[in-house]
Amino acid sequence: MTYTRLPLWRLYKPAKEEAYRRAVGYWPFVGWLTGGIMALVLWLGLEGLSLGVAVVLVILSRILVTGAFHEDGLADFTDGMGGGRGREDSLRIMKDSHIGTYGVLALIVYILTLYLCLRELTMAFGLRSLQSTSPCHNPILMTAAAILTCDVWGKCLASLLPVALPYARREEEAKLRLTYLRPKWGWQAVRIVGALLPVGLLWWRIGIVPPIAVICTPVVVVALLSLWLRHRIGGYTGDCCGASFLLSELSMYLVWNICVS
Repeated sequence: MTYTRLPLWRLYKPAKEEAYRRAVGYWPFVGWLTGGIMALVLWLGLEGLSLGVAVVLVILSRILVTGAFHEDGLADFTDGMGGGRGREDSLRIMKDSHIGTYGVLALIVYILTLYLCLRELTMAFGLRSLQSTSPCHNPILMTAAAILTCDVWGKCLASLLPVALPYARREEEAKLRLTYLRPKWGWQAVRIVGALLPVGLLWWRIGIVPPIAVICTPVVVVALLSLWLRHRIGGYTGDCCGASFLLSELSMYLVWNICVS
């Protein structure tokens, strides 16, 4: 309900506000849904469309399912960090619903880079499959599995921001008038394991293991981003979480392209 436009509220509506405060702890499992939809769109799209058109539909599918939730966060984040001259100025700009130059440029660069990464990764997997005699080395399956892996693992790491940092504003200033609760350590272990399950599926069913750099690079990205946020605004905001997900996910695609090229 919190992270997609799917009408799940018709089936169930939490009675307590605390359910929304704990929503960030389920973000990795939302990745199974959004990443799964993207993978399915790629699979169906390549049945009758060119690779470029199929990749555009893949990107569009998540934007439609999430209502551009993450992209809005990236735009607000870059506007605030790029245009703000101090902590209060950055927070004020991030809360403004209007988009600025930094936000526009960030979205253009992000969408273009994501498109090229997905397109080139599929082509690289195709070349690799021609060099292999294993029937499991299907380039479409490999790209679909990579999409699922990057979405789930990226969301897992981004959801750790509320664990590592305090909320940068007062709670009454939050867009939803509430802040996230820090998940308990036991639940954090469960969601990290759940986020790494796609890696096991890649190895077991499809015959490809992501390079260790693909898994480790976004960890470094989120860690550095956390340090910068603590120094710059003293914590995190919802926009920071959305931006950290897109940046960590994109770093995985970039490293994966480097490793398979």
